[in-house]
This record gives sequence, C-alpha cells and structure tokens, in this order.
Amino acid sequence: MTVILRRLARPMLAGIFIYGGINAFKQAEGHAEAARPVLDKVGERSDKLPDAVPTDPVTLVKIDAGVKIAAGTLLALNKFPRLSSLALIGSLVPTTLAGHPFWEAKDPQEKQQQLIHLLKNAGLVGGLLIAAADTEGRPSVGWRTRHAAEKASKQAHKATGKAGKRAHKASKQIQSTAASARGALPV
Repeated sequence: MTVILRRLARPMLAGIFIYGGINAFKQAEGHAEAARPVLDKVGERSDKLPDAVPTDPVTLVKIDAGVKIAAGTLLALNKFPRLSSLALIGSLVPTTLAGHPFWEAKDPQEKQQQLIHLLKNAGLVGGLLIAAADTEGRPSVGWRTRHAAEKASKQAHKATGKAGKRAHKASKQIQSTAASARGALPV
C-alpha cells in the first residue's frame, strides 16, 4: 500500500515544481523583476562572494528554475527522492520569501493573497520534508552506520580475544619449555 502511495504522491508533489520551473525559465526576466527587492538586499553583500557565483537576477532565476525542473523530475520519477526533496526545499524557501512578502503589502486583499501563497508553500515544504525523511521502510543511514560500527566492534573484539588466547597459550608453552630446559641443564 505504501509503495503505491509513494508512486502517486511523489509525482503529484513534484508537478508544481516542474511546472513552476518551466514557467520561471520561460519568463526569467519577469521573475527576476519580482525577486529584485530581495536580490538587491543580498547584492549589497555580493562583494564577499567569489567571482564564480552569479549575482545577475535573471541568471539566478534560471538556475533556480533548473533546480526545480531537474529535482522535480527526479522526485516524480522516484530517482533520488530524498536528495531531490532537499534540493526543492532549498529552492522553495528563498523563492517564497522573495515572491510572497505579505508583511510588506499595504492592500489588505494583496496581503491576504500573499499570505495564502506563503502558507501554501509552507505546506509544500512540509510535504517535501516528509519525502526527504522517507526511507521507504529501510533503516536510515544513521542506523545502518551505527549497526555496522557495532558489528565491526564485536568482530574486532572477538578477533583480538582469540588472538589473545592464542598468545597466552603460546606464552605458557614457552614458559613450560623454558622451565623444562632449565631443569634439564646441569648445575
């Protein structure tokens, strides 16, 4: 049952990101204009960024669109669902803050619309968090790591225990042989 839910839910969740990414890519200038107030605030600190990091708003919108299209497609196809969900969260949070600043709206109707969009995106982040945490019934990486470490520790202890017993036995034999040899020597 859960396998069927995953196969249905992931593409449904991914659809809005793929569509939004395609739309943003086609209309990058318009999206860059909407994001410009936030990007201008970030741009004030852009002198601290390496030269390889783009600061042009249109380029940033296209990169964000590419992330949404690629990660959304991977999520829809159930390929790297945890990683793609995290990438979509990383893309959605700044997009939401830039695109839906309800706290700055003066018109009550616009404020209401921006708040609705912000809450919708918060719900999408919630769905992506669930998708990112879903191990599909397999133990988590943390559990598998701890389990492997415990198993290795037990094997190492067992191996050193056997080696220690052999060394102790060999030591006893050497002592016994040495004592016999001492007793056989003329005084």
